[in-house]
Amino acid sequence: MIQFQCDYNEGAHPLILQRLAETNMEQTVGYGLDPHCENARKLIREACECPNADVHFLVGGTQANATVISSILRPYQCVVSATTGHINVHETGAIEHGGHKVLALPTNNGLLDAEQVRLALKSHFDDDEEPEHMVQPGMVYVSYPSEVGTIYSKAELTAIRDVCHQYGLPLFVDGARLGYGLMSPESDLTLPELAKIADVFYIGGTKQGALFGEAVVITNDALKKDFRYNIKQGGGMLAKGRLLGIQFETLFTDKLYFTMAKHAIDQAMRIRDVLVKRGFSFLMESPTNQQFPIVTNAQYEELSKKFLVSYWQRMDDDHIAIRICTSWATLPENVDSLIEAIPY
Repeated sequence: MIQFQCDYNEGAHPLILQRLAETNMEQTVGYGLDPHCENARKLIREACECPNADVHFLVGGTQANATVISSILRPYQCVVSATTGHINVHETGAIEHGGHKVLALPTNNGLLDAEQVRLALKSHFDDDEEPEHMVQPGMVYVSYPSEVGTIYSKAELTAIRDVCHQYGLPLFVDGARLGYGLMSPESDLTLPELAKIADVFYIGGTKQGALFGEAVVITNDALKKDFRYNIKQGGGMLAKGRLLGIQFETLFTDKLYFTMAKHAIDQAMRIRDVLVKRGFSFLMESPTNQQFPIVTNAQYEELSKKFLVSYWQRMDDDHIAIRICTSWATLPENVDSLIEAIPY
């Protein structure tokens, strides 16, 4: 079976494995205080053009989301998210388990817009005469890209940030697939611009060539204090922290992170172009590494004989939306085989 169902099927980029092997017998201090982690922080700050950012390394996306959110919210506060947001759908109630409600706002394309965020915050802070009886919005969470592969423009994300700051809330950007968003041909956002817009965000490694790991970047000084305490309390502080530092050192040397992301996008666009030419419609117009064509039951059954793709959503009795996902490691010849199998 050729797998296109997610973007973390493979292990890690060979350069990461090479560096892990080369440094295997080094003796370093633990818990992210080693020279490799410090150099990775330096490289990330340089890439973000944000010399004062705090950078912390965690093992996975759920840990990153839960740790960031729990570190910011007071016990009576909630996090605002799109209904499709990862924290609302795919994290087994991790945020609620930490004592915080996810206030999910409806969306048809995976993206929040500034006006609906403004209305949600206005409803609590301005219109409710007894707001203390309701959970208080304490931060806004967005994904870039969204769970359905869509992306915010720089103007859209800035508008959400402006609404957040109007009400004194931080903006948190989940970047599990950040590179795939930034390298999309439709993106007008750069990493330094994101660092200026978001109060805190993370750079995903698990889905982008690392064995595991995410880099949390905190740009808002008010959110920096005692973050390591939260990492430790939540079980996210890796004793052999250098394993994370070495991986992000490698990812942010010679722009490897962005080169790998562009490869995934290029392969996804090849698939999308063929699907469009052969008359398929899409659940969502995604400009990133996730594509969501609508196929018949018979077409899905035929594709599934050779390719592993994700069943996404039932459209009607005879049609379903599937997800085809490329990655940093997707082989062009596997894309050739998929393209050949896509029916006319």
